[in-house]
Amino acid sequence: MSPEAVSAAVAVRGSKEGRTEARARAARQYRLLVLGARVLLLAVVLGAWEVLARTEVIDPFNFSMPSRIWDQIVQWTMHGTAQGSLGEQIWYTLQEALLGWVIGVAGGVVLGIVLGRVRFMADVLGPYIKVLNALPRIVLAPIFLIWFGLGPASKVASAVVLVFFPVFFNAFQGAREVDRNLVANARILGAGHRQVTLQVVVPSATSWIFTSLHVSFGFALIGAIVGEYLGASKGIGLLVSVSQTSFNPAGVYAAMAILAVVALLAEGLLTFAEKRLFRWKPGAPGDGR
Repeated sequence: MSPEAVSAAVAVRGSKEGRTEARARAARQYRLLVLGARVLLLAVVLGAWEVLARTEVIDPFNFSMPSRIWDQIVQWTMHGTAQGSLGEQIWYTLQEALLGWVIGVAGGVVLGIVLGRVRFMADVLGPYIKVLNALPRIVLAPIFLIWFGLGPASKVASAVVLVFFPVFFNAFQGAREVDRNLVANARILGAGHRQVTLQVVVPSATSWIFTSLHVSFGFALIGAIVGEYLGASKGIGLLVSVSQTSFNPAGVYAAMAILAVVALLAEGLLTFAEKRLFRWKPGAPGDGR
């Protein structure tokens, strides 16, 4: 290769590396901009809330104020609650939500994939699933409380029914949207029905399933909280109930803030896992992938 060709190749490689570095730098700047805008928005909302409550433009008893809510969280953290330490309440609710989420996701994925692959079962069970999905599932929490008592089982059941349906419908649609050419090629290569399902359909539907996981964990937390609110011996939902009955709006908002932090942490973990599993997917503009 001539010196001129070598110089040209080096120049092209340097140009590509420069463009890659510029895109990465732009992505980092965009992420910092988004983070700054989020922090600013939160500060504005909390500041306006505090000012409006202190000047009594809004009722400080009904709406409380961020400073009182923070004081309540600090008090629970330092001195615990009437039901035990704050960490124990969070862990109790998180256990119920996690167990309900795992059961609901597993059931939704399995049944969704099966019905997406077996048309006869989908035609038979489809109307019943639609009817069950149309029911206001949150009102089943009192029924579960009667069936399973005040223990964690009733809260897990409430979480399961809330998680199952969004996961099921995404898994079902993902199984139906699999590229037919991939299925045909697998069959040509000698793959059986089970192999096609496990090696072609399930991987293809995984992105659909992960989409539902982001919202389904929030539903699991809602199911656990509602169950605890109706009757429990521990948990964040019980803190909400006790704060409400004792006319402590700061406690209600404090419990909601703690729940929001737990939900955001779970969302962050799911997003991290999704990015690790789907590195091959093209990233959205500004995410640096």
